[in-house]
Amino acid sequence: MKFMMLVCSDSEPDEDRSDNIEQWVADVDSRGQRVLGSALAAPESATTVRVRKGELLLSDGPFTETKEVIVGFDVLECAHLDEAIEIARAHPMARLGQLELRPFRDPDHTTDE
Repeated sequence: MKFMMLVCSDSEPDEDRSDNIEQWVADVDSRGQRVLGSALAAPESATTVRVRKGELLLSDGPFTETKEVIVGFDVLECAHLDEAIEIARAHPMARLGQLELRPFRDPDHTTDE
């Protein structure tokens, strides 16, 4: 089962900064559970694309009131949600930010479950 793990900043990080992202990546990669992952460019480089009433609307950067922003992502291959949670729990950003796990939708089902 594939999970998208969105890595987000947080306005209230934990003080424990002893973890190393390179070690986390090497560990999860060595077990074949990380399909793909990357840090993202700074939020100021973002472009938001919308179409409303046929008109293209573009916005640069994050909204000013946004405190938490997506700073990276990983695609995980896990047997079940509990396994994905254990992988996320060991990620340094679990202490410095927050991680959102979301399963990929099964293409054979047309509704969310």
